[in-house]
This record gives sequence, C-alpha cells and structure tokens, in this order.
Amino acid sequence: MDTSGSSLLKRRLSKSIYYIVSIVIAIVMFLPFYWSVLTSLKPDEEIFAMPIRWFPSHLTLEHYRKAFTTVPFALFFWNSLVLAVAGVLANLFFGSISGYAFAKLNFKLNKPIFRVLLAAMMIPGIVTMIPTVYVMRHIPFFGGNDIFGSGGNGLMNSFWGIILPGASGTFAVFFMRQFFLTLPSDMMEMARIEGCGEFKIFWRIYLPLTKPALATLSIFTFQAGWNSFLWPMIVLNDPDKATIQMGLQAFSYNFQTDYGPMMAGALVAILPILVLFLALQRYFVQGIAFSGIKG
Repeated sequence: MDTSGSSLLKRRLSKSIYYIVSIVIAIVMFLPFYWSVLTSLKPDEEIFAMPIRWFPSHLTLEHYRKAFTTVPFALFFWNSLVLAVAGVLANLFFGSISGYAFAKLNFKLNKPIFRVLLAAMMIPGIVTMIPTVYVMRHIPFFGGNDIFGSGGNGLMNSFWGIILPGASGTFAVFFMRQFFLTLPSDMMEMARIEGCGEFKIFWRIYLPLTKPALATLSIFTFQAGWNSFLWPMIVLNDPDKATIQMGLQAFSYNFQTDYGPMMAGALVAILPILVLFLALQRYFVQGIAFSGIKG
C-alpha cells in the first residue's frame, strides 16, 4: 500500500473513532433525559424493575394526572411564571440602562464602579443570602414595618421579596455593557447634536439595536428565575405562593420519593424554557457572539 493510501486509511480510521466516541458520549448524555421521560410514562411497577425496562409494556399518563391532582401544580406553575417573567422584565430594563451607561457615558467613576461590579460577580450568592434576608425583613413601611423597619415581616413571604433582590443582576449589567460596546458611538453624537436627551438616545436609538442581546439575556434570566429553589424556599412561607420547583419537592416525603409524578412534573416544568429557547434561538448565538467581541 502506498503512502497516500495509508494516510487516507488513517484519516478514515480517526474519523470513524471520532464519530463512535461522539455517539457514545451523546447517548450517555441523553440517557438521564430518556429515563425521565420513560419514568413519567411507565406503570409504577416497572419504574425500578430489574433488569431495566428501556421500553415499557404500555404507556400511561397516570403520573401526569397525579402531578396535577396531588398538589396544586397549575398554581405553582403560574407562580413560577409570574416570578420568572417579572425577573426578566426587570433585568432587561435595569441591565440595559446600566450597561448603556457603563459603555457609552463618560462620567467620573465609570471605571471604578464597573470594577466593583466585576468584583461583585465573583461573590457567590449564598454569601449574601443572610444579609439580603435581613434587608427584606426590615424594609420600612412594608409588611407591617414602621419607619425603622420593625414590627412586621417586610417583604418576606411576598413575591416582591423574590423579584427585588434580583431585579438588576450584575451579570445582566455586564452582559449588556459588552453588547453596547460593539455599537458605534457616532449615532449618539449625532443625536446629541439634534437635541436628543440621553434617555431618548438610549430608548429610541440604541435599545432597538440590542434585540439579540435582550433575547439572550431573557433566556438566561428566565432560566435562572424559573429554576430558582433555595431563595423562594426561604422567602415564601405561604403554600399558595410556592413555585413549581418547591412543588416538586412535595413528591418526596418520609424518606420516600414518588418518582413517576415527580418526573412528570419535572418534564412539564421544562416546557416554558424549551419554548422560550425555540422562540429566541435565532438571536441566541448572535447575542453571545456580539457581547464577547470587546472586553
């Protein structure tokens, strides 16, 4: 066999190994999701049957019925949707206006404040959790508190206690700043010459150009808010205000877990994120690419 034939054989062999390894990794990554779907559709007696039944004897929707009847799952779904959408809207507005200020406005403390912002991104959320609880509980004039923040529960056990602490996330500000840096400043100068105010320049000229970044930030923020579990668990004590992630916990009790309804509920819970991603996917890659161009 000549040299060219040998090298061609090596390339085909390496390509085959690459595809085989990729397929094996893809199967391994997909198996947990497949098991979740299967568990939600299997009869109870087949969920942990040995050997594992990769194909159930028959499909049933009983676990989905249990998920919606055992706990007020529809109410939890609605509560999570309200909190996630409110978080997205707040982060889009405050993140974009703050990012615009850091990227386009020259003020004295621009760089020092931005460095503080970057440093804040390095602090794990769990570290600030207790101080945030204290602030939420002692906000004056809310939840029965007096002017000194005493006498009531403040914003604890309310949706505002979930929304306000994350209304202007540091990541949202950083992400939008990076995108605004990619936009030319000439438009801003021309608008100023024409007599536009700063907010009008931001709202009418620059913000419409940031659709890819806003779409990407919407996906990130919605996913974070929708999947949030610990902070709602701390703030919300009223069962009628529980979120869908807290509702899934109801299927695990007395050292037992009802896997069928839990898997059915978990699959229903991922639907909004999936729909949002499919709706905004054409902006997603574009937003990531543009926001990473400048540092």
